Amino acid sequence: MATVAILGAGGTIGPAIVRDLAESEEVDALRALDLDGKRAAAVAVPPKTTSASVDATDPPSLAAALEGADVLVNAASYRINLAAMDAALAAGCHYVDLGGLYHVTKQQLERDADFAAADCLAVLGAGAGPGKTNAMAMLAAREVGLEVEEVRCASAGLDEDPPAGASFPYALATLLDEVTVPPMVVRHGEAIEVEPLSDGGEIEFPPPIGPRSSIRTLHSEVLTLPESLGARAADFRLSLGPGLLDKLLELRERAPEELAALRTVPPSARTWSAQHVLVRGADSEAIVTSVTPPHDAWGLGGGVVSTGSVGAATARMLLRGALDVRGALPPERCLPPDALFAELERVGTTLSVQNRAVDHPRSGSADLAAAAA
Repeated sequence: MATVAILGAGGTIGPAIVRDLAESEEVDALRALDLDGKRAAAVAVPPKTTSASVDATDPPSLAAALEGADVLVNAASYRINLAAMDAALAAGCHYVDLGGLYHVTKQQLERDADFAAADCLAVLGAGAGPGKTNAMAMLAAREVGLEVEEVRCASAGLDEDPPAGASFPYALATLLDEVTVPPMVVRHGEAIEVEPLSDGGEIEFPPPIGPRSSIRTLHSEVLTLPESLGARAADFRLSLGPGLLDKLLELRERAPEELAALRTVPPSARTWSAQHVLVRGADSEAIVTSVTPPHDAWGLGGGVVSTGSVGAATARMLLRGALDVRGALPPERCLPPDALFAELERVGTTLSVQNRAVDHPRSGSADLAAAAA
């Protein structure tokens, strides 16, 4: 019996993963796990799904909850990624998460030999970004050829009917880290810190989002893609919806106990998600974009579906035996991009690829430096 466990099932992204996998013929049983057992029970989809309360910071307890599972999809906070990996190793199951904000991902990559020895695969960052963006970078690199100079990833969202109160596209703590912890960029082959909120320039996202300003944020694509593609320049940029950055900047000044007590509401069911990846080669550049619309049948917005659908697709491919590599790896080293986007068509995700010549080729490192000035 093919069994998938979803950790953080009752959070912002978890419900989309549960709904997606509940409709997947590869999955016989689901386990919705969350620190809050009531939230886990609330998102369970009978008859496939059971639910339970589990504390992910206690790896033996989580490993016990994973007994007999084939895959763990971790949709909880990136802060517990290492503990969740320990539990997956102890339970002997594959592992998938939504990303580790660069520094945690760096630690996770050190588990590569452990997962290979266990004949298991850990996919580190199978969300919209990282995840979809990594696969898009591989598609773009295929367009420009072997000599990749620069890779720039970006993500944006749009809520057509934003709810009243504090509402954020994913975990507030993660978003706050993205606007306060110094982002990493790669220039001239060297990884360096830049100022939080540094200007990333305007990005032409596809409709209905359109042109947006951006800021650089901390993301794991900048850690793994330069090595995977041989690029000497890289960054990640985030284009937040109207007013959202102002809310985050106000919240980052609050005391930790105030933030812990803050009750947020999920985004509306009318959200859209878009990703934009530019890869520049020696004499051409490719731009790959993707859009995920609201999912009316699930009553969930495209923002959460865009992220959750990648984790769900990865679990399906693992269950089908379509991913035969083992170890702890970034998405671009284990997720075939064409197969991934074929999976994502089921939630309405569309993909566009453009390739154009560069009239006056410039160093990607110089471009990043100029944009930061």
